[in-house]
Amino acid sequence: MNKSRHTIGYKPYTASRRFMTREDYSEITKKTPHKSLLAKLQKHGGRDNLGHISIRHQGGQSKRFYRIISRLDEFLDKPAKIVAIEYDPNRSGRIALLEFADKKKIYILAPAKLTVGDSILASEKTPVKIGNRMKLKNISTGAQIYDIQTNPGSKNGMVRSAGSLAMVLALAEGEGKRGNYMQVKLPSGEIRLIHKECFASIGQVSNILHSTVKIGKAGRSRWMGIRPTTRGKAQNPVDHPHGGGEGSNSVGLKYPKTPWGKPAMGKITRKNKRTNKFIVRRKRAK
Repeated sequence: MNKSRHTIGYKPYTASRRFMTREDYSEITKKTPHKSLLAKLQKHGGRDNLGHISIRHQGGQSKRFYRIISRLDEFLDKPAKIVAIEYDPNRSGRIALLEFADKKKIYILAPAKLTVGDSILASEKTPVKIGNRMKLKNISTGAQIYDIQTNPGSKNGMVRSAGSLAMVLALAEGEGKRGNYMQVKLPSGEIRLIHKECFASIGQVSNILHSTVKIGKAGRSRWMGIRPTTRGKAQNPVDHPHGGGEGSNSVGLKYPKTPWGKPAMGKITRKNKRTNKFIVRRKRAK
């Protein structure tokens, strides 16, 4: 194997191996997960409770357990020590095993550049140090953050995938309720208002080079639960608006469509009008 600056390649003894690469697992310090933090993960294969396909192109995948991930703000003012950095098959980033003074252990999303033996803390206001977690109102402008609460006290979070980060821009201008929000630039380029009482972690999600990995062969996608996708042009007219015709031809429409006749490219699909007021600037176009 040849180790490059980005990912690790394989000896090309087959055509698919020639361009296949994998992540560098050297940062992982523990191979077996902590048993008390595991849960069974039921596979659904994209089917609903009647067995009908509700999500296309899903099925198969390797068997795995779910790792129970906690947030550090559930344990305020309790310093924790990094015991191990582990691989999680259910997400793109790495996870860190923490141990508190009372020997309690939890998993959290591991930030980049965090190593075994480091101490981290969650509090309303903490030093700006990688891994620490505090409220947005106490984070300095320009700081890199991840795993951001969507609402105060919520268990939902944004910016959690491998290598992603957001940036704190400024306190929102305005009177009344608007003054309770911070402007945060998300990885998509969107600038959004987030309540200043929400917690966020300092740093960037680990496994930064995840997006540079080349899968290399179809079978590897099947291990991940991704089934094949048939092009609309290769289908029959009864199955897809792009279908039919003799030989290779164009779509024959003013714009591409989904199998259900909806616009497929360049159409805004966002329907959540309730949160439009929190968007200061839309995400950049691809």
